[in-house]
Amino acid sequence: MNPETPAPRPNHLLAVYRWPLAIVVLGLLALFAFLFFLWVTKRTYDETLARGGRAGEYAVQKAEAIAGKFLSGNITRTFVASIPEISSVGSGNLEVATSDQTEIFRAEDVRSVFWDTLYLGKTISELSVPVTYRYHLRLSDPWKLDVSGQTCIVVAPRVRPSLPPAIHTDKMEKKSDEGWARFNAREQMTELEKSVTPTLIAYATDRKHLALTREQCRITVAEFVKTWLLKEDQWRSDRFHAIKVIFADETNAAPEQFEPTLRLK
Repeated sequence: MNPETPAPRPNHLLAVYRWPLAIVVLGLLALFAFLFFLWVTKRTYDETLARGGRAGEYAVQKAEAIAGKFLSGNITRTFVASIPEISSVGSGNLEVATSDQTEIFRAEDVRSVFWDTLYLGKTISELSVPVTYRYHLRLSDPWKLDVSGQTCIVVAPRVRPSLPPAIHTDKMEKKSDEGWARFNAREQMTELEKSVTPTLIAYATDRKHLALTREQCRITVAEFVKTWLLKEDQWRSDRFHAIKVIFADETNAAPEQFEPTLRLK
């Protein structure tokens, strides 16, 4: 008769099955780690997609808002609101042109007596005056901007002379000539000098002097507007690539008569 087989002890069972149990536990841990990784990845993807969608929607809305600012009817208001930011002048004026000229002033005085039978001679005084004429426009005056295709049409304020003109006294030249019986050259030169400033002011405002600088003024204004368009990222081949400048005193002419002042190179 075989003796009865003793029941296996717990320690003996653990020793026998410890490696299979360890492999099972490690497998379960790996499975849980993989499932957790999938859950985190999906959540991150969903959040990224949501943020991207919101960012894309915001970008579209912002692009539409920016584009709206540069449509005909809105562009003038957008530009005027930006003038303080793009202007570096503190006086509220934009200097648009200068012109260096040398103006000649001449006075003659002939004297005779005894019913013009005795000629006493002629006094001649001449004054050569180097002068710089400066022209500006007021930034606070009305501006009007419009859109024609990819051309920005600018109706700028009228050009004004900066008064008085700058006289370069260090380069003035004086010349006088008196007749044989004349002694008034000094007085004549003094009177001539007194007339210089009023005469130069009149010169600065006449059409001839304005016409000499008008195209220079036009280019300066176009560059001023171009600076604004660059700041707003609107000066490019797919946005604005030409600027046409018309001054307020030229509005009787149709915009089509003016060539673009500035083009994108």
